[in-house]
Amino acid sequence: MRCCVCLFQRSLPCSPSKMAAGESNSRSSCLNLSNSGPLGNAPPSNVAHSLPASNGGAAGATGGMNRSAGNSNPLSGPENGGGADSSVRSAPSTQNPPRLSVGQSAAAAHGASASGATTGAASNMTATSSSSSSSSSTSTASDASAAAVSSLPSSPASVLVYREPVYNWQATKSTVKERFALAVGSAVFDAMFNGGMATTSTEIELPDVEPAAFLALLKFLYSDEVQIGPETVMTTLYTAKKYAVPALEAHCVEFLKKNLRADNAFMLLTQARLFDEPQLASLCLENIDKNTADALAAEGLTDIDLDTLVAVLERDTLGVREVRLFGAAVRWAEAESQRQQLQPTPENKRRVLGKALSLIRFPLMTIEEFAAGPAQSGILTDREVVSLFLHFTVNPKPHVEFIDRPRCCLRGKECSITRFSQVESRWGYSGTSDRIRFSVNHRIFVVGFGLYGSIHGPTDYQVNIQIIHTDSNTVLGQNDTGFSCDGTASTFRVMFKEPVEILPSVNYIACATLKGPDSHYGTKGKRKVTHEAPATGIKTCFTFCYAAGNNNGTSVEDGQIPEVIFYT
Repeated sequence: MRCCVCLFQRSLPCSPSKMAAGESNSRSSCLNLSNSGPLGNAPPSNVAHSLPASNGGAAGATGGMNRSAGNSNPLSGPENGGGADSSVRSAPSTQNPPRLSVGQSAAAAHGASASGATTGAASNMTATSSSSSSSSSTSTASDASAAAVSSLPSSPASVLVYREPVYNWQATKSTVKERFALAVGSAVFDAMFNGGMATTSTEIELPDVEPAAFLALLKFLYSDEVQIGPETVMTTLYTAKKYAVPALEAHCVEFLKKNLRADNAFMLLTQARLFDEPQLASLCLENIDKNTADALAAEGLTDIDLDTLVAVLERDTLGVREVRLFGAAVRWAEAESQRQQLQPTPENKRRVLGKALSLIRFPLMTIEEFAAGPAQSGILTDREVVSLFLHFTVNPKPHVEFIDRPRCCLRGKECSITRFSQVESRWGYSGTSDRIRFSVNHRIFVVGFGLYGSIHGPTDYQVNIQIIHTDSNTVLGQNDTGFSCDGTASTFRVMFKEPVEILPSVNYIACATLKGPDSHYGTKGKRKVTHEAPATGIKTCFTFCYAAGNNNGTSVEDGQIPEVIFYT
């Protein structure tokens, strides 16, 4: 359905219900802009012209003379209810003054001002202009206007003021009182009906605006009433943006924020990106980060566009296993294939996924997850499948075309602590794990360790890292991977596939089993190490203790695992 705006010369505006319903079943919905409505004002100019209260008819008449010859005067004189408007027109305009008609321009040139005696003459001018035949010309109307005004006595009650035009002054007014004081609540409407290129048509179609949304816009402009709901909020937001009413835009966005949930986060994210609402888009992404599994299960996922899918898969903060992301991407690809009228074959799914496929972090899956799902989907090429299987099973690991950086379902800045004050040479490995026990003073998430590398120059190491719950001997997180070092005494990052939650006052064991040549090692270790976050001032205190059993010599004072990488 589409809306239209009808310009009729009536003494009263049409009701909103009539606008919404339309005048008949065969017509578009329309808005009647009557004589007294603010959308029926004469075109604006850089000159303000004020009249005494008794001269309401003159204001209506002279204002109408600026329309093309043969058209009815959109502003009423006394015979058409102009007296009812006189109190409005008599007040000096301070923001958006009406344009001077031909007669008013002539009077301004001679330094004259209209007085109360102009009422009868101006009324006659209006009647003449309204009833003239189609052959009447603009010059005839101008001559009559100039002659009428030039014969009128001057009056000190009239004022001529030059004002600079202000673009979209409506955007600075948040209440209806302020907007009515300036005649109209939309810069777009102001240009449509009062600007230099104002339309002369009696009906203006709005084909891309829903009647319910347009009605909500009008109610807001004329009464400050906010009438939006789940079914109309998006179309109302579109309409408010189209007609430059930022106050109503803000109400729509606030409504969406309050109703944001995991099951509609993807749909609202698409709309926020479409309507260029970065704050709303950011809130949607945060919601998806916190409730990734629920958001992926929602039906709205399959309706999003490719760019939105890519924006989500690029994030490092999604809190779900990678195999679940792959399954969600396949669901979306099936729906997109149908939208493009393609058969949902593996080849077409890969085609519609495009860049999104490369954002699935297959190396973060377990070999079992990969073998049961992606390897058999047909979406990956044979070469990609072989390369990923080699990545899972051999060391040193071959290069793969997919991202192997872990996702972290945490926000904030990565932190790290170092427990040694000095570095020495020659720490050997024979298959025994280096281990150190630790605890913290508040909840954190460990994402990896920093390890020492070779003393013999650039070398590749195979390594298995683990975090073990001491009391239950449960492995909470691990990764069987590798790293390359450059022969320096620096530490080299080895990350877990997922963050490992560490609770306060609970003992854990950090474990690293390396295969490779002799390495550097740390000395002068500290039993307690405190990290203070610069932005928040939060202090994280690590307490290290000796881990009983065979630990390859690592202790509080000496050994491996010099660095813990974490988020608070």
